[in-house]
Amino acid sequence: MTDTALPFTASSTAAEVLDGVDLTGRRAIVTGGASGIGLVTARTLAAAGADVTVAVRDPQAVEDLPAVQLDLADRAGIAAFTAAWDGPLHLLVNNAGTMALPELTRTADGWERQFAVNHLGPAELTLGLHAALAQAGGARVVNVASSAHLMSAVDFADPHFERTPYEAWTAYARSKTAMILFTVALAERWAADGITVNALHPGCIMTNLQRHLDEAQLGFVGATDAHGNVLAVPPGWKTPEQGAATSVLLAGSPLVEGITGRYFEDNALAPVQPNPTPGASGVAPYAIDPELAARLWDSTLRLLG
Repeated sequence: MTDTALPFTASSTAAEVLDGVDLTGRRAIVTGGASGIGLVTARTLAAAGADVTVAVRDPQAVEDLPAVQLDLADRAGIAAFTAAWDGPLHLLVNNAGTMALPELTRTADGWERQFAVNHLGPAELTLGLHAALAQAGGARVVNVASSAHLMSAVDFADPHFERTPYEAWTAYARSKTAMILFTVALAERWAADGITVNALHPGCIMTNLQRHLDEAQLGFVGATDAHGNVLAVPPGWKTPEQGAATSVLLAGSPLVEGITGRYFEDNALAPVQPNPTPGASGVAPYAIDPELAARLWDSTLRLLG
């Protein structure tokens, strides 16, 4: 596959990307599928014929798809979820996450919450489902990362801000860089099982992910009303239908068959950004470095025990 082989753009929708694709017989899990791009991802995969399970903290928030309880900050809950899964798993979309928590918050394990929810939780979930993914034959793992990774590499010496001052965006950036590095590590280690693993930046989309941001941080006034309903979308931002497109591309499109260990944005392979700059496009060299990926793999396994 080459960039030119993909007939989609940044404005393509999830439905357009999977138009004509038949996923009948494929079993899928989408985390964080109660709203935003996660819900669009789950619905689009289901519309293409996949048997979709939505994994969310509040299953009652999902009305039209099978849903089960899963909190990525709860290790016991993750273990119970993976133990309960029976049979093959063809598609795993690690979509759930949290962003820019204004105060330092720790999980029950003492982990900084963004690093836990955005990286360690999805990592533990994915590792726990390895046998099911291998059983499927040709399974795909999709990790929803962010261009925010361009803001910071992983701080292996202090990933949980135990010795350095907490900063919300730095914490978010580090967690998403970790997610991409883990993608690279998994792709190498699971290739023999026929499992592909890719990461992506979905674009800027007005969803519940922005709930901790004020109007100044969002960059425009009047973003939401008192109830959190979106009143306007900034220029250049995507709709949830456009934001979910790259996720479903990697999860279900035959056009990316066999591609693994890569980072996508706007429905295409992202170029390496030699000078990572916040707000830029592309992927930072430190997010796809094989040696850093191996180091992240080792440190993740140590943390998860």
